[in-house]
Amino acid sequence: MFFSATHCCFIRKVIWWRAAASIAWSVLLLPPTTAVFVMLSKFSFLHPIQTITDCLALLTSASSVFSVILLGGVVIMVGFLTLEYYTVIPTIACSKIALLGQLLQPRQVVNSFAHCLMGMIVGWCCAVAVGHRYETLGYPGKSSDGHPRMCLNEYHLVFLLAGAFVGFSHSLLGVIHNINYVSFHTVQQYKYLHFKGSLPLVVKCSTIQAFYAVRNFIVVYFFLGYIPKTWICKTLNLHLDSSVHPLDSIAGVVDLSLLYHLWISATFLLFTWYITLLLFRIFVTEVYSFPVQLAFTEDSHQCLPKVLTDNQPMILKFLALQDLALLSKHSPSRRREVFSLSQPGGHPHNWNTVSKECLALLTDLTQRLATYHETVATNGRAKSLSSGSERKTSSETSVTSSTEDLMSPRPAFPMKTPASVFARSIAGGPHSPLTAPFTPDLDSPFASPALRRLTAPMDQCSPWYGSVQSPHIMRRAPKLWSTSTESQVNGSPPPSPASVPSPKQEAAKPSFLAQFLQNRKEQVKSFMAKRVLIMYLLNKLPEASSQALFADSQAHIWALEALSYLVQASFTEDQFGVVQTTLPSILSSMLHLQEAVDRHFKLPHASSKPLRSTNSMEDFTYKTLRFALRATLKTAIYRITTTFGNHLKAVQMSAEHRKRLQQFLEFKE
Repeated sequence: MFFSATHCCFIRKVIWWRAAASIAWSVLLLPPTTAVFVMLSKFSFLHPIQTITDCLALLTSASSVFSVILLGGVVIMVGFLTLEYYTVIPTIACSKIALLGQLLQPRQVVNSFAHCLMGMIVGWCCAVAVGHRYETLGYPGKSSDGHPRMCLNEYHLVFLLAGAFVGFSHSLLGVIHNINYVSFHTVQQYKYLHFKGSLPLVVKCSTIQAFYAVRNFIVVYFFLGYIPKTWICKTLNLHLDSSVHPLDSIAGVVDLSLLYHLWISATFLLFTWYITLLLFRIFVTEVYSFPVQLAFTEDSHQCLPKVLTDNQPMILKFLALQDLALLSKHSPSRRREVFSLSQPGGHPHNWNTVSKECLALLTDLTQRLATYHETVATNGRAKSLSSGSERKTSSETSVTSSTEDLMSPRPAFPMKTPASVFARSIAGGPHSPLTAPFTPDLDSPFASPALRRLTAPMDQCSPWYGSVQSPHIMRRAPKLWSTSTESQVNGSPPPSPASVPSPKQEAAKPSFLAQFLQNRKEQVKSFMAKRVLIMYLLNKLPEASSQALFADSQAHIWALEALSYLVQASFTEDQFGVVQTTLPSILSSMLHLQEAVDRHFKLPHASSKPLRSTNSMEDFTYKTLRFALRATLKTAIYRITTTFGNHLKAVQMSAEHRKRLQQFLEFKE
């Protein structure tokens, strides 16, 4: 994606410098890490002094210096790939087939190949550092008739293949566990303290994953080791020494010394790569302070209100929202700049831009949740209308219209929610029955003429035709929710009955070709439904779908915190009353989102917290964002209600929202 000159300048001056600093620290930590690896690989309890002497001699040799230079190049390449593939919004696969598609993307294939090559280079450096029987790929030997020949050193080959295998598995696990996801921590720490606190976790994850990686490699090499061994011998004209036990046999598998050195080497590889990833996360997520307003108009693109309105790059958006949340909580001087008026003119441009962007984020999430709820509630059935519960009062309509005017026409920033979340959306075709909550008795003398004009007779093609047992009762399709979330979010009145197609318009009969294709489609679906493996790959993961809906909720959490703290501070700091003009819209958006979030947590799998594994460098923050958002939303509303108290009764809002707000005022929510 091509960014503007302003964005490229920000990426070049901030993100690239931070990434370069993290890579530089990773390279500086490489020599002591290599020294520890050499000590562990050559340590002997029987000869400790000789071990130290040999390690010092090895570390000062030319081969070790060359190996450290190669390892430094690998670390730089790992840092560059981390910078290229990192994301602040994780890509969550909602099915097994979607995850398989992510693994087979050309971009990911290139990444896996690069990690495989770098793992082989690290394996070669480890083999040279350990020395003895692992040092070279070939060694001189003799044939059965006494002629000299070069034989294959299978121990060295195993080190190379093990490094490639560990690098490849690390790349795959990175996609499965979203290791490239960079999260922003709630508690701000100094970089040194953050690194020091995370170092034990890096060591633990490296050792445990190295153990499993070596175990899997031994199993694979036991069954398929003859393939690379034969290919290397034919390519390099090497021979197999019949006097040595092959490593793809039982005798080679139980070689404890080889297993230990493979495990130490894999731990060293993963540790250096995880240190690079950890330092990148620490440096990139460091707080960046944007100026609220500048004296010169040519530099206005660097101001916080202007940066908030830009949707790309996402790291810039997240840093701006983080800075906004922090200034709204901890910086009274910068809050005054947000509440200030423009000169000349006296317009609250800063507050209008900030509030408009935050409300747009909240509305975007509310609409996504409403769409998801309608999809889950109908379970593939036609969408029914509930006119009685969707009618709006005049006050609510005015509040909602003011909210829409504040947040339109610019949409919120794009969300990377997988399309599979809404895969089972409802198609409102001509065969979708539109049901009403009741059927009025038009023959009754109490029926009004307006009701007779608005109510059209039912279509005979409708599946509801003839199924009504009483003129006063009409069966409804089963739904989880009795109200339409779409109308509550958008604030629009329910569709008029006049929009229902006239019964005189007969449904068009499908052509023979369309009917034939539809029959073939149903046959394919029936065939695939009977295959267990196919259904296992295609079935949706409810937990993953819920996580994908809230994958970008860190931005919404910051928006809620910023709005609530700014509204709270405006009670004493807003001299011009600029916040009071948008207070109804803010409360309305928060209460709409509160209703949508409460509905979502009533769904299955939405309220179950995932178990956190301590054996991976995976950042589990995105799996619990929906719980953090719910807590932040409730806290934000309480922060406003406790500050303004009974003054909120004068705010214009709907009766339903006023009743909900009263629960917060009485601390009953």
